[in-house]
Amino acid sequence: MKIGFIGGGNMARAMIGGLKQHAFEMHNITVLESDAQKRADLTLDFNVQVTDTYAGIAHADVLVLAVKPQQLKVVCDTLNPILQNQLIVSIAAGIRSEDIIRWLNDYQSVVRVMPNTPAQIQAGISVMYASQGVTQLQREQSTQILSAVGKVLWIAEESKMDAVTAISGSGPAYVFYLIEALQEAGIKLGLTAEEACLLALETFSGASQLAVLSQDSVQQLRAQVTSKGGTTEQGILALQAANVKEVICNATLAAANQSKVLGDQLGKQ
Repeated sequence: MKIGFIGGGNMARAMIGGLKQHAFEMHNITVLESDAQKRADLTLDFNVQVTDTYAGIAHADVLVLAVKPQQLKVVCDTLNPILQNQLIVSIAAGIRSEDIIRWLNDYQSVVRVMPNTPAQIQAGISVMYASQGVTQLQREQSTQILSAVGKVLWIAEESKMDAVTAISGSGPAYVFYLIEALQEAGIKLGLTAEEACLLALETFSGASQLAVLSQDSVQQLRAQVTSKGGTTEQGILALQAANVKEVICNATLAAANQSKVLGDQLGKQ
């Protein structure tokens, strides 16, 4: 399989780095990148092929669109003359597959992906939707590429992508926000910034790993920590009094709504 990346930014680099760790042959990757310094860095860091022309990626079996959503229509317009039987994989947030297909003059081999930032350390989750023209082989190819940066979840209904964006796409920011809050609380309680940072980070990391590996539900795990009359119970009662769970749910709903709004706006091009 030969892969062409259009755009050599952070997510493309994460995917290429993940593929390298999975022993993918780097000479089968070509990156189209307009910035000369980024091209030089990609060659130095990963030993991939680089180009600044669309002709340089025409030979690829899979073309990964790793550009900003606002740039995607121009990219699709430029891709049209070189499309044959390639699979198009878009990781551009918010852009629906039907709009990509329309911009590509009804080209049906399109997979839309919502990755997230933990992909940078191969700990992400990528949610994927295939248009009707995608073959089983192409599904396997796109799974192989995205599995290099974490877990993969296929969905049958693209309408779920707004919810996916709100949960796993935006979710890391919510986690970072809560880590910030614990750090600030630690400092107010007399810890140094370094101590508060270490405790907050390791607590989130350990609790997340426990939730993944344990056979108990997260509700059961929380109950196990929350002893009657204990310190944790007082903290949980304070969170409940402030309706923190409802606030987080509302924040997620707001993110999902914005995902839909952006999809509507960007799709009008």
